[in-house]
Amino acid sequence: MDHQVLLKRVRTIELKTRGLTQQVFSGEYQSAFKGRGMSFSEVRNYHFGDDVRSIDWNVTARFREPYVKVFEEERELTVMMVIDVSGSMYFGQTEQSKFATAVEAAATIAFSAAKKNDKVGAVFVTDKVEKHIPAQKGVKHVYALLKSLIYFEPKNVATDLEAGLKFAVNIAKQRSVCFMISDFIDAPAIRDGLVAASGKHDLIALQIEDEGEHQLPNVGFVQWKNAETGRTTWVDTSSTKVRDEYNAKQEQRKAANEVLFRSLGIDNCVLKSSEPVFLPLMNLFRRRK
Repeated sequence: MDHQVLLKRVRTIELKTRGLTQQVFSGEYQSAFKGRGMSFSEVRNYHFGDDVRSIDWNVTARFREPYVKVFEEERELTVMMVIDVSGSMYFGQTEQSKFATAVEAAATIAFSAAKKNDKVGAVFVTDKVEKHIPAQKGVKHVYALLKSLIYFEPKNVATDLEAGLKFAVNIAKQRSVCFMISDFIDAPAIRDGLVAASGKHDLIALQIEDEGEHQLPNVGFVQWKNAETGRTTWVDTSSTKVRDEYNAKQEQRKAANEVLFRSLGIDNCVLKSSEPVFLPLMNLFRRRK
């Protein structure tokens, strides 16, 4: 999928989130991600059952009847997206690559956050941090961030998500909502990074999945090239044993990731490159209420 097609998709997503903001999607987003604390809103008459600790004694003395302070949650959040741009993300046997799905997921989250006046930033990572876009407010900033992502050309192709997670821990002074967007080829290998990041931030794993990676087709001898190492090998896909072993290995990897995320208390969501991202993300937000 070329750059112009992706940019067009981003504009479509912005329009969709604009409409859904007025209906359901952004409401789910708002209730799923809580603010940093409580701020004073107003005073009102004391009602039976109110906490006496909330009484505003200055106002009470002035009007000679009890008034209480009313607080509301501070909604401003910082949303940080750690986005995997390594070689494996550009794989895709469907209409679009995993990277294109990652862009759509990032756009959906970023536009929803911007329309709630939250700050949005991003970290692009391969086996090192390739680029950091500091968090800012506004739809204009989101467009610039997404355009930078779409046209970004990584220097490396290997994966080390630990680098991005450590960077996210160190760069943010306050607790943020951190979305890790990746295919998570080997999530158990980055357990320490996940523990550190989830300890400081509200960490959510968005796992991008291409169906072609989980079911090996019967197409005879094919030459495979590892997108991250450059190594090539010949595989006999006509062999039932080869296909079964490959499929079983992929299922084991997927199950191991799910067990890891669950054990660490990290919410995760699988986004398939053959399907729209809206419904899985909305279901994720609803689960977090």
